[in-house]
Order: sequence, then structure tokens, then C-alpha cells
Amino acid sequence: MSDILPHASYLRRRGELQVYFDRTAVDAWKKFASDEPLGRIRATVRAGRDRMRATLLSYLPEDLAGWRILDAGCGAGHLSLELARRGAEVLGVDLSPEMVRFAADRAAGEGAFAARVRFEAGDMLSADHGRFDAVVAMDSLIHYRSEDTLAALARLGERTDGKILFTLAPRTPLLSVMHGVGRLFPRGDRAPAIEPVSPVKLARRVHRDPRLGGWSVGRDARISSGFYISHAMEVTRR
Repeated sequence: MSDILPHASYLRRRGELQVYFDRTAVDAWKKFASDEPLGRIRATVRAGRDRMRATLLSYLPEDLAGWRILDAGCGAGHLSLELARRGAEVLGVDLSPEMVRFAADRAAGEGAFAARVRFEAGDMLSADHGRFDAVVAMDSLIHYRSEDTLAALARLGERTDGKILFTLAPRTPLLSVMHGVGRLFPRGDRAPAIEPVSPVKLARRVHRDPRLGGWSVGRDARISSGFYISHAMEVTRR
């Protein structure tokens, strides 16, 4: 049993996210996953997420046969299916049971390779998921403080043999303005706030954190597409 326990702030935010994505925003996220036309703002978000997904995939080999990969915060399962296409055995985990059901339904029509994907509702940090060669956490840590992100990386790192790919909400003036605009929406319509983080500062903290002593920071890239701004980072086991 790991002695790296989630902070109370992680558990509190996890609960908020589960309520939001399973009850408030599930229909909107299903539209993102479809080919249905979107409004101008949401279309930029879809395009940005597509680019980020391609970026994270570029950090992995084309042939993933023999790899077991955790898609942490899998949402509608796009990334899980792309990993399976490359030959990986994939576990997609999401807090929202409704999104997990949606992802499984989509996968059922995707061909034989989809048999290599299993979707499960739950906490991405649970030790019950077993060991992995790699973990991909696209836009699933952006709602957590730096301290919680570091603890999450350390907890995932205990059960990961190769690399962890994840994204941050970078601290930028534009993102700060967007956060301010978001606070004007009625409380029931708001997403749980994202937590802007400096990628440079987080990289320094990864290097200093004794819980991540066996890991080093690798490649990174920022994707900006209208209302979508996210920063990819790679940490690899030395």
C-alpha cells in the first residue's frame, strides 16, 4: 500500500469533478466526441484537444505491442482507442460512470483492436489498477494544485515502468482572462476551476521531489487553439 496519500484538496476537487462531468457537462462532452458541428468557441476547443492528443501520441512509439497503458481521465475514450490501434493493452479510467459507458459504447463499433481497451469508472490513482508501462493523463490534472499534481505523479510513478505523459493549464495572461470570464457564469453552469501552473516551476519541483527521485523531465509542448490552452509534459524513469 502506498504511503503517498492524496491530499484533502485532491479528494475535494475529485468529488467536484465527478459531479460536474457526470451530471452537468456529460452531454456537452459527448458532443465534443462526435462529428456534430459545434459553435465557434467549442470548435476551437475540439481542435485544440485533437492537436494535444496527437502531441502526446508523438511521445510514444508507433508500435506499442506488449505495452500496458493507463489512460487516466479517459473521457470519451479517443486516446484509449488510438493507443489500442498501435497495439497497446489499455485501461481507460474516468471519474464519470456516464462517460465510461459512452466510451465503451463508442469502442464497441471500432473494430477488433477495441478489444484491447477496457474502460472503468473510478479514481485514476487507485493502486487496484495494477502496473503499467506508461500513463497518459490528458487534461485530467489541470484542475489540481501543483502539490496535488506532484503527489499524483509520484503515486502513478510507483506503478509505472516507463513514462508518464500529462498536461497542465499553463499560467498565461490569456488564460487568466478566460478564468475571469468563466466566473461570470451562473454557479450551476461553471466547470470546476482549473489551476494554472508554471511548467518551468513544476519541472524544477519534479527534479527536487524525493518521491520522484527516479524520474526526469523530458519533452514538452504548448497547444493553443482559441479557448483551448494546454501544456504537455513528459516524465521518464531513469
